[in-house]
Amino acid sequence: MMTERELTNYRKQNRKTQVQTAKALGVSQTYLSLLESGKRPLTERLQRKAISFFNLPPTELPSRLSFGKLSQVSDAELAADLADLGYPGFSHLRRKRPRHKNPADVLLSALNGPQRDARVLEGLPWLVLEYPDLDWPTTARTARAYDLQNRLGFVVNVARRTAEARSTDHITVLKLREHETALERSKLARQDTFCNENMTNAERKWLAAERPQEAKHWNLLTGLAPHHLSYFYAD
Repeated sequence: MMTERELTNYRKQNRKTQVQTAKALGVSQTYLSLLESGKRPLTERLQRKAISFFNLPPTELPSRLSFGKLSQVSDAELAADLADLGYPGFSHLRRKRPRHKNPADVLLSALNGPQRDARVLEGLPWLVLEYPDLDWPTTARTARAYDLQNRLGFVVNVARRTAEARSTDHITVLKLREHETALERSKLARQDTFCNENMTNAERKWLAAERPQEAKHWNLLTGLAPHHLSYFYAD
C-alpha cells in the first residue's frame, strides 16, 4: 500500500509539480498537500490513479493481503487477471479495459483452491519471475495463515530454476532463492496436491513415486517441472 511519503517521493522522482499531480488525481492542490502531509487519507481510488500517473508496476497496487484476506476467484477470472498482468499464455484473454490487480493477490488466490486449471498453474512461476519484488513478508505471512506455504514455495522453486536455466539476471535468481529459503522455515510436513484434489488414488500413488525431487521436497503431488512451461524456452 502506497504511503503519503511515498506519494511525495514518487512525485518528486517523476519531476511532477503538485499542480500536475493534483490534476491527475482529480483533487485540488490544497488537498494534495494535505494528502502528502498525512492529514487526509490516501484512498485506494487515489492510490490507483497515482500508480497509473507515475507509471508504477502493479506490485504497488493496493493488496487485500494487507488485511490477511484471500478472495475466492474462478479459473476464468484468474486467467484474465494473468492476461492483464502480461502473461503471454493468456494474451487472447486480455480485457479491453485491463483491471490490474496486485500480482501477490493473484498468486495466492490461485493457490487457494482445491482444483485449478493446469494452464492457470503454469502461469504462476511466470508471475513470480515477472514480479520478483512482491511484498514477500506479507505474501508469506498470508500463505502461512491459509496453509499455502508449500504450494507457494514450490512455485518459487520452479520460477527460480526457470530463471537459472534461462540465464535470467543474477539478482532475480538470488531474490528467489532467498524467498524460497524463507518459506522453507515454515514448510508443512503433510502431503498436499498442487491444486488438484480431484485426482484419483491411482494418480496419487503414481505421482508419489514418480514426481520430481523438488515436488517431493515440498510435499506436493505434482509432476510440474520448468521444462513443461511454454515460456521456458522463450528468449
